[in-house]
Amino acid sequence: MTSPLRLLIHGASGRMGQALLRLAAERDDLSVAAAVARKSPAQRVVEGVPQFAASELNGVPEFDVAIDFSLPEGFDPVLALCVQRGCALVSGTTGLSSAQNQAIDAASAGIAVVWAANYSLGVAVLTELVRRAAAALPAWDCDLIEAHHTRKLDAPSGTALHLGQAVAIGRGSEPHYASLRAGDIVGEHLVQFASAGERLELIHRATNRDIFARGALEAALKLARQAPGRYRLAELMFPNL
Repeated sequence: MTSPLRLLIHGASGRMGQALLRLAAERDDLSVAAAVARKSPAQRVVEGVPQFAASELNGVPEFDVAIDFSLPEGFDPVLALCVQRGCALVSGTTGLSSAQNQAIDAASAGIAVVWAANYSLGVAVLTELVRRAAAALPAWDCDLIEAHHTRKLDAPSGTALHLGQAVAIGRGSEPHYASLRAGDIVGEHLVQFASAGERLELIHRATNRDIFARGALEAALKLARQAPGRYRLAELMFPNL
């Protein structure tokens, strides 16, 4: 691993890509080797970072870890590039097909990979707590309530479904879901376990979207030190949890 760690930001024109570029520039332990977006760049270098179109992906300079927040159709090329160059991959691209998930598993034989629907470190811890609670309380009712801003179209959210999978791992069945869309809520997730006379609630509230980019940057630093394999965010960031 080089110091500073060299990053390839894939999906650089999106909201997460822009946050990653901004936050990486504030750190001494990270440098951005290249930024890749779908369209041809208006400038070849922006604030010292080389810019590339997705069609030019194979021409990017050397990097240590790729951070990918793109679209499903852009995922396969960046995974293939990481395998070709032996570089780690941090991905938060949602909507991947079962074939693409199988490709991640296959790639993990040669490179370190982490994929997560949500890179909040708090949500990573919440996921493990939910799994444990579900395993300990299999007979209790379980409900998952998520709230987001009015512009979010999918419901339940990807994070809610991810938490629901943790419930299913713990108890064998998913929770009941409820979704709220109101105002400018960044993201709130409540997992409730209820029985006669008592109720357990596990809650995460996001108030700033930068938490997702910061989590992805921290994951890149951790992943660069790992052997090949497919990692869950929680086990990568909190191995003793």
